[in-house]
Amino acid sequence: MGAPWQEHPSWQLIDALTDATGLDLPFLLLEADAETLKATRNAQPAAFALSLVILDAARRAGLLDTHVAALAGHSLGEYTALVAAGVLSVPDGALLVAERGEAMQQAADEFPGTMAAVLGLEPDVMAEVCASVEGAWVANDNAPGQIVVAGTTPGVEAASVAAKAAGAKRVLPLAVGGAFHSPLMEPAAERLNEALGAATFDDGTRPVVANVDAALYHPGDGGWPARLAAQLCAPVRWRQSLLTLAGSGVDRFLELGPGTELSGMVKRTVEGAARANVAVPADLDGLAAFLGG
Repeated sequence: MGAPWQEHPSWQLIDALTDATGLDLPFLLLEADAETLKATRNAQPAAFALSLVILDAARRAGLLDTHVAALAGHSLGEYTALVAAGVLSVPDGALLVAERGEAMQQAADEFPGTMAAVLGLEPDVMAEVCASVEGAWVANDNAPGQIVVAGTTPGVEAASVAAKAAGAKRVLPLAVGGAFHSPLMEPAAERLNEALGAATFDDGTRPVVANVDAALYHPGDGGWPARLAAQLCAPVRWRQSLLTLAGSGVDRFLELGPGTELSGMVKRTVEGAARANVAVPADLDGLAAFLGG
């Protein structure tokens, strides 16, 4: 996923992030296979690093700082959003993400689990399904009709069967390394909490919507260490976060990252919203018209 950006001036960030984390980010972004990237200790720093490259590229093009009303990030992306908002520095963000990945990897090794996407059920129905089986919880409320469940492998399997019986259109197992955003991540939250206490959190310059409660937090509100620790075991309330942004007056959504999944969630959640994404350098072309139109 890093190959399209390798020749871009913003790629120089990768060297700085490699030095900060001690991880071989060029290898992870350019050469690593799917099995290597399935390990969350590798996937998280790699995705965070590339998101910062894309953020830097958009800023170099003069496209962001005068247009951004608010920010949000899905799970790991919340750290990128906090860097973009000036709440976290790049070095602190990188160190926290590396620690988060390692903490979640250890928790996943100690308490193995998995995740599955459930299509076609409402959140309250899926919550009832999870309550009816042991070892399964709602992990993401992504968009109308798109829920992710996490838990032990037997728990997710039982919840998948029950979801289909409740009317789910499809249930898709996810190639992940653990049961993220579930109580199985409690050891990770305890470990990450120590690193969060050592990091510096500034007031920031833009509001950010939090995953844990889908509330909009303004510069100077504080409280981010507690929210980031709680995020590991709590559902990502992404559908509600998008509605919070729309309710605050946002009508244009720009996704920065190596894919387009979040833009698709905007389409399904916020009626009439304009959306765009930057996943490769060519996506920067024409973005000024989108943001200023």
